[in-house]
Amino acid sequence: MKKLSPIPQTENANSTSPSQQQLNSLLEYYQTGRYGDAEKLAASITQEFPEHQFGWKVLGAVLGKTGRISETLFAKQKAVELDTQDAEAYNNLGNTLKELGRLEEAEASSRQAIALKPDYTEAHYNLGAMLQELGRLDEAEASYRQAIVLKPDYAEVHRALTSIKKFDSQDEQYSKLQELYLDENISGEQRCHINFGLAKACEDLGDFEQAFKHYTQANALRKNILNYDISQDIELFNQLKTSYPRIAKNSLEPENLTNKLIPIFIVGMPRSGTTLVEQIISSHSQVTGAGELTFAEILGDSTARGLSKLDTNTLLNFRENYLKQLQTLSNGSPMVTDKMTLNFRYIGLLAAAFPKAKIVQVKRNPAAVCWANYKQYFISKSISYCYELDDVINYYELYKNLMEFWAKQLPNRIYDVDYELLTVNQEDETRKLINYIGLDWEEKCLSPQDNTRRVATASNIQIREKVYQGSSQQWKKYKPFLNGSLDYLDDSIEQ
Repeated sequence: MKKLSPIPQTENANSTSPSQQQLNSLLEYYQTGRYGDAEKLAASITQEFPEHQFGWKVLGAVLGKTGRISETLFAKQKAVELDTQDAEAYNNLGNTLKELGRLEEAEASSRQAIALKPDYTEAHYNLGAMLQELGRLDEAEASYRQAIVLKPDYAEVHRALTSIKKFDSQDEQYSKLQELYLDENISGEQRCHINFGLAKACEDLGDFEQAFKHYTQANALRKNILNYDISQDIELFNQLKTSYPRIAKNSLEPENLTNKLIPIFIVGMPRSGTTLVEQIISSHSQVTGAGELTFAEILGDSTARGLSKLDTNTLLNFRENYLKQLQTLSNGSPMVTDKMTLNFRYIGLLAAAFPKAKIVQVKRNPAAVCWANYKQYFISKSISYCYELDDVINYYELYKNLMEFWAKQLPNRIYDVDYELLTVNQEDETRKLINYIGLDWEEKCLSPQDNTRRVATASNIQIREKVYQGSSQQWKKYKPFLNGSLDYLDDSIEQ
């Protein structure tokens, strides 16, 4: 939920509704990011006034930011039950159902939001994003276009639409993007989306110099909005290394653990091929692909960094809370993938808490990875390093150094997949991967493009195609404008 609708007006507190002051405070807490205060007040309101819908709406919104997905679902379902004419409540419920992989219900909820409010622009956008994740690109495009009809200057939707279409000429949308680009009154955030959209359009049209210009402007705007400083990640990585010996000392023993659900952590730099690897693994009948989960960061970040108490019980609590959330996404499978790439930061903690877990690192040509990060708009604010080339390169070096640290501390716990080798020797590399996971071979693991699960990452279009070679060479089209900044990272072999 990006925003909440205006709160209902309550003239006087009574036995069935909270006071106007309570409602005003609740909305203020949420809108200013005081989520702890918002959760406490929303929980209090829903307990005292269980039939008051707005309390459930805010509670669902806040819980959604904490990774407690089953509790989020309950709150959002309550909001819908208490007001079946609230289009916003249906839209919010649809987003949570999508996160849970309950896609038919999610789509139905989103479409109900639109049925109740046909001009609900955000609902059209959210439905388009959902359909894109499902690979139903024609329908996704139609939803995006409807959102733009309703709001022609909806910059975020313009960017999303450019990501799924192929420009073969300077069409009507291209002209609108240019018009918005020249509009001096749009915000920096809107201009950021427009620049990313124009960059994609220019790239499709083969004008790489103009595309580079727009990527440069888009990234500068995004970095300014996020106010990123790489020193924060340098400090984070140092904390992770320093605290690991205490974590290792309290590692859990497999014979003392009862929960049999096995996570498969797929890590690496974003845009390194992790989505393809998850598609391959989750094509197996014994595996559910859960996508990028925030559970490890939300539940374990302070422990991994040494900022909170650490003993065996700490690791047990982290393990049980993580598995409780993972169970809601498992669909009954004994193994579930968590493809949050940035979990590479928490490998020490994950290895200690899940001694039977599988950890897969995906490696790809570093120059290709760094360029792919730079040209991508990431919705998540956790990926803030990628909006300046120097930051991307420095972050890659931090990542590489930390992975070398984990490999030394945890020999034989991390399985490396080479993306380039996987695309060249698909069957051999896939068989070795499935063998590492500990599963019997299934032929459908060779056809990840046929895996119909939702994919919420930037790769959700490419993975609908057969595995192909050469994508790691695309960055070279921009070499004339990069002043050699990525050359030393290029480990490809010229054919």
